[in-house]
Amino acid sequence: MTFIRSTFRHPALPKNDLGYTVDYYEGSLSTLCAGCGHDSINAAIVEACWEMNIEPHKVAKLSGIGCSSKSPAYFLSNSHGFNSVHGRMPSVATGANLANRDLIYFGVSGDGDSASIGMGQFVHVVRRNLNMVYLVMNNGCYGLTKGQDSATADAGSKNKSGHENLFEAIDLAGLAIELGATFVAQSFSGDKQQLVPLLKAAMKHNGFALLNVISPCVTFNNNVGSTKSYDYVREHVELTGTVDFVPISKEILTSYEAGSIQELTMHDGSQIHLHKLQKNWDPTSRSSAISAIHAAREKNEILTGLLFIDENSKDLHSLLDTSDRPLNSLGKDVLCPGTARLAELNAQLR
Repeated sequence: MTFIRSTFRHPALPKNDLGYTVDYYEGSLSTLCAGCGHDSINAAIVEACWEMNIEPHKVAKLSGIGCSSKSPAYFLSNSHGFNSVHGRMPSVATGANLANRDLIYFGVSGDGDSASIGMGQFVHVVRRNLNMVYLVMNNGCYGLTKGQDSATADAGSKNKSGHENLFEAIDLAGLAIELGATFVAQSFSGDKQQLVPLLKAAMKHNGFALLNVISPCVTFNNNVGSTKSYDYVREHVELTGTVDFVPISKEILTSYEAGSIQELTMHDGSQIHLHKLQKNWDPTSRSSAISAIHAAREKNEILTGLLFIDENSKDLHSLLDTSDRPLNSLGKDVLCPGTARLAELNAQLR
């Protein structure tokens, strides 16, 4: 059995501004289960990168271990990639980002990879405000090891074997906001219309951008009683509002009534448009975002959309005042300035 993607494409496929058709942004043929929500997320990533005219070789994909961590093989085959050990993707992302700040860093993780063995790594990459997209494909179970409950499985949720989870779930979105994350959003793998604009906004954000995406496991956690199944999520989704992302290169025109839209400006001038905002919810206020998450949880609802954003975020490079040039491009003359400079530095520490 082979997993080779067909090279045939319709000759009239549209091209983006770089001259690429969408197939240039695809990856290997997926070996995930048919109907897996992860494949829908992969397709959304492909569409977002194609529409934003991103050059694939300027993207670095990083992952850990799990079904979700296989996903980088299924999109952007012409980009850089590193599959790390279980739960350690943030450390690799931090080192790579500090060495070459010019790449777009796309970390793909799962609820086990981030909320269990990698929890310590997740906490610290949030507080460092590393400039990256951190995408969690959250299905509430360990699909790679036959469906045990993960740390994000809701209390009372039943898995395929009929076992009821006894423990409270770790809310990655709420935790990230509490830890100081500067961009936090939630979505559903079956809602491409919402997910694609959120991916675009996350890639343009200057700092750590968490996207927690509910992605049902069709094999082990799509049964009656599961709170991460397709049917349950569709019935319990509560939208913060519809989202549009407007790149800086396009003219911005709006005709919405006062009070029905909120515009958020990214650091490069691009804008996010939020329509029909939930009453008494402000995406630029941490306390407001936390309150909205708690209110949704009390009603057994899943709050999706852009939950929080800090438009004036300073990423790790700004905090550390590193070189504007990528470290991997610095020559010996810069990295080894000589004994006179070393003596000067030592004198300052005396």
